[in-house]
Amino acid sequence: MIDSILFNIMLVGVLGIASQWLAWRFRFPAIVVMSIVGLLVGPIFGFIDPKDDFGEVFKPIISMAVAIILFEGSLNLDFREVKGLGKPVFRIVTFGALLAWILGSLGAHYVAGLSWAVAFVIGGLFIVTGPTVILPLLRQAKLKPRPAAILKWEGIVVDPFGALLAVFAFEIINFLISDDVTGLSLLLFFAASLFAVLFGWGLGRFTGFIYDKGHVPEFLKSPVVFALVLACFTISDQITHETGLLAVTAMGMTLANMHISSIDDMRHFKENISVLLISTIFVMLTASLKVDTLLEIFNWKIIAFVLLMLFVVRPLSIWLSTIGTDLSNKEKLLIGWIAPRGIVALTVSGYFASVLLDKGFEDAAILTSLTFALVFSTVCAHGFSIKWMAKKLDLAIDDRPGVIIVGGSSFSTEFAKTLQELKVPVLIADSSWQRLFSVRKAGIPFYRGEILSEQTEYYLDMTPYEYMIAATELDSYNALVCTTFVPEIGRNNLFQLSLRSQRGDDLEDMVHTIGGRILFQDHVTWEELNKRVERGDILRKTNITEKYTFESYLQERDEGTLLMFAFKPTGKIEFFTEGASPKIEQGDVIISLTKPHKEFNKIQEKLTVQRKKEQQAIDEKQAKEERIYHDEESVD
Repeated sequence: MIDSILFNIMLVGVLGIASQWLAWRFRFPAIVVMSIVGLLVGPIFGFIDPKDDFGEVFKPIISMAVAIILFEGSLNLDFREVKGLGKPVFRIVTFGALLAWILGSLGAHYVAGLSWAVAFVIGGLFIVTGPTVILPLLRQAKLKPRPAAILKWEGIVVDPFGALLAVFAFEIINFLISDDVTGLSLLLFFAASLFAVLFGWGLGRFTGFIYDKGHVPEFLKSPVVFALVLACFTISDQITHETGLLAVTAMGMTLANMHISSIDDMRHFKENISVLLISTIFVMLTASLKVDTLLEIFNWKIIAFVLLMLFVVRPLSIWLSTIGTDLSNKEKLLIGWIAPRGIVALTVSGYFASVLLDKGFEDAAILTSLTFALVFSTVCAHGFSIKWMAKKLDLAIDDRPGVIIVGGSSFSTEFAKTLQELKVPVLIADSSWQRLFSVRKAGIPFYRGEILSEQTEYYLDMTPYEYMIAATELDSYNALVCTTFVPEIGRNNLFQLSLRSQRGDDLEDMVHTIGGRILFQDHVTWEELNKRVERGDILRKTNITEKYTFESYLQERDEGTLLMFAFKPTGKIEFFTEGASPKIEQGDVIISLTKPHKEFNKIQEKLTVQRKKEQQAIDEKQAKEERIYHDEESVD
């Protein structure tokens, strides 16, 4: 196509992000879309070939990207998260990984036909699942906290160990087949691995210290940690190949458990970088494959090996390693099925394929095809099945987007009750038992605690909730809550009540940058909403039909009716906000706050009808008695 490295970098980046958007828009696994896009622009249509186009910088780019992705994932590995999960996680990442290595190596030898040496190298590599594929799948599937935490920890912790196992197996092979290699080389390998862990730990402690003591200004904190991660990876990797991944994992875990104040800013920055890198790297790797590699995937030995890894090796290793733990059979079944391979497997297998071929192992020529077959098969199989399987096993959270309301009050309680009637997951959070009194009395789910506390993420599962409403009496607090949760929830899904400028909180100039979207109408404040609810106003649900349109509703509604949100047939909620209204269509339900006189009129009508019926019954009884009396007189 165009012979320009700059153009190819631009194309790969655009295709990667476009794949992420398509996956989000149509609810497909992002890794699957990126892989297909890479195959289309690479080996199928031949638009680009990143390996040839980028030349010698191709492998360093991939390696550094993997290091940053792995570091970002390890920043989420806070040991407080695994309280109660310690035994299953430890067993899976140790005994389970060892079993997967042995079983995978046996399968590679007896089924794929690889020599013992090549089989044990690739068997060690194939234990990895990796954050590049696991984390996007967990976000998409909305698993319950327990299985999600186990899969996340396994993916991030085992990722560097898979590469190390492959290196270890390769060192053993060198020791057995080469006269030049002695036991000292094995000792040096273990020493280098220990150095990588200590080096990563030391850099993590150093980073946390200089940040905590204020030796780095805020605007430089993310760039500094970015540079230190690259240094950590490169120095360790130069000492012994593939130990760099172990070093950055140790660095990330160290920082995550120091609980420094800047950790969230670093985590959000790294997460944004990781999304870009994952998108770009997956397109680059799949676009670099050759047509011969793709055709070789249809070799029956490769197909049989992939099926063995999917249906025997993974389930058996998880089932055996979790014997004696408190995992339920459903959790074992889900975890035993979900194990997509990703970037680390693709990149490291390419390295070992070339090294093993140089050592004279001709069967290593199929390693790239074998790896891609396993990666693509597991990504597709697990990506498309995780959500369905989690629902069938009752290990998924309800699909309907939920609402979390910050601030207990009369209005919050009535608003939450209406959401419950619509089967929308809802929770009210407040630090005061007193403000939660009406919430508890109404049986609405609640969280008693400070929503802005660091501890909240360990005690409150935010996965079911896509919308947040800051509905306290303090404008400044509402704005702070919305600003804090922008990275997790997104600015479009964060709302706060109208500001009370008459109270002296002059926040109107700042709300567009630090707050959430203003709910309902301007000047419809916390006081007014609670006053209306307490005097008897109700939240009314109105169905929009073909005959009763939204225009008809607007014409007939009472003066003072406050439009709150539209509930779509899909379960989606669209709020009425200051300056923006949702598009109302047939089948929608409009929820509004209005005076209850219509309900009073209906009750009055019912009472009138009931009185008429009672009077009619009395009249008929009297008429009947009179007829009987007259009949008796006639007989006399």
